[in-house]
Amino acid sequence: MRRRKGRNTGSLFVAFTVTVAVTVLGALALLAVPSAFAATLFGDDFEDGNATGWSKSGGSWSVAADGSQVYRQSGTGADARAVAGAGWSNQAVQARVKPTAFNGNGRYAAVLARAQSTSNYYFLGLSNAGSVILGKRAGGGPTTLDSAPATVTTGTWYTLRLEVFGSTLRGFVNNVEVVSATDTAFASGKAGLAGYYASASFDDVLVTDVGGPSQTPTVTPTVTPTVTPTVTPPPGSCPTSGTPTGFASANAWGQNGTTGGAGGPTVEVDTASELISAIGQSGPLNICVRGTITVPAGMHNVASDKTIVGVGSDAGISGGGLNIGLPLDNTITSPPANAVHNVIIRNLSFRNATDDSINVQMFSHHVWIDHNDLCCGYDGLLDIKRGSSYITVSWNHTHKHTKNMLLGHDDGNAAQDVGQLKVTYHHNWFDQTPQRNPRVRFGEPVHVFNNYYFYNTDTGVACQANAGCMVEGNYFDRVEEPVTNSYAGPDGRCVARNNVFVNESGQPDCSGSVQEPSTYYSYTLDDPNSVKAIVTAGAGVGKIGG
Repeated sequence: MRRRKGRNTGSLFVAFTVTVAVTVLGALALLAVPSAFAATLFGDDFEDGNATGWSKSGGSWSVAADGSQVYRQSGTGADARAVAGAGWSNQAVQARVKPTAFNGNGRYAAVLARAQSTSNYYFLGLSNAGSVILGKRAGGGPTTLDSAPATVTTGTWYTLRLEVFGSTLRGFVNNVEVVSATDTAFASGKAGLAGYYASASFDDVLVTDVGGPSQTPTVTPTVTPTVTPTVTPPPGSCPTSGTPTGFASANAWGQNGTTGGAGGPTVEVDTASELISAIGQSGPLNICVRGTITVPAGMHNVASDKTIVGVGSDAGISGGGLNIGLPLDNTITSPPANAVHNVIIRNLSFRNATDDSINVQMFSHHVWIDHNDLCCGYDGLLDIKRGSSYITVSWNHTHKHTKNMLLGHDDGNAAQDVGQLKVTYHHNWFDQTPQRNPRVRFGEPVHVFNNYYFYNTDTGVACQANAGCMVEGNYFDRVEEPVTNSYAGPDGRCVARNNVFVNESGQPDCSGSVQEPSTYYSYTLDDPNSVKAIVTAGAGVGKIGG
């Protein structure tokens, strides 16, 4: 279990697609977020390779690799449960759950709340009977309190959240409330996980003392809806021009600024084979992506001198991710001549990646990632590592995903990372992304300015391993720990200035000095009080001209 100095924390959630059919009677109203700010009571992402603090009953539990480290219950022949934490009364228990096999009918993989023991608790489970079950165990078999039809597919990750406040129980799948009940059997207890004659992987367990924001299920109208035809932008309306602010604009490592495919031809792609072929070509090329393209699972390599940009507001990539960089090689400790460079990715939505949505590695440089919408991947939404530098990440909307943005992958990678990882993050909307906003190792200066942070339940900027982070002019809204240089592992250095903290956000935990970004490039700060309005209006897809 990852331990932060002073308390245990964890992750919030990763949103994945699940088809949930809900019968709704009467009008539904959007449930308001409680006014009290969420305190993190407990969390475990199992990245330390152990399950210290968990008590088990039945089954075969172990920490295993499944993309990242997860807590796996590998047998289907037992009623397997694991509990952790304290005797909390009001609690919201959340975890990513991937059922892998069921033994018999009416089996489930679940999260538990108010667990007084391994045989007395409330549970929210994904059942092989094609349903989501809200129930309780009181010494005997499970009792269903409420259920809703759902498509539950083995091998697929779902985010479950069970909220128990007073006598009210609510169950959420992928941040959508699907079941609810009233019960007074258990007043308090621990959090837990269960595989009821089912095998499953569990990750990113988080317990808070208030519920998170929720969505109301879509109600299908009884009348035939009016169908509005989709207006497709004409061919050629592909905005390939633009100039970055920040490190991507610097003159360094033999590259003056980031121009992508400028000077090369322009091609339009709308199939996976066309896209993968185009991004791997040598020489400058502007690639216009039309519609959402589902690519094969895994990471797909991008060559130097490429602009990859979406047409209109509905272009994107699903099912896999983009890799900018050479193959991993720990023996390389300085920028090689053939490092991937001069790449622009703009105006694209990324969904359902099986690894990272975008990964930048191995001394790749002069990369501009701008005006994208990233959500619902598997590992990181946008990770930068292994000596990569002179990168700008701007005007992106990242949302409902736990492991958001990593800068520097490991405390032991100083040989490649010291003196590198120079990255600018500006005007991004970090929307319900609990951690890694970004999480930084070694880079200096890392410039984080004019971003809007909303409901980040763990950390905003975490600056570690002697990194130097300049954090200025940002707007932090309901952020537990906005800026810290003592999050986990070796301390870093950070300077926080001219930021806004609202709605019970914490205060910066910073010390040390950091290089001034203005040494490398010029920039103008927006008034931090206006950042929320500026960023929510301008970040994401469909916001750049043609």
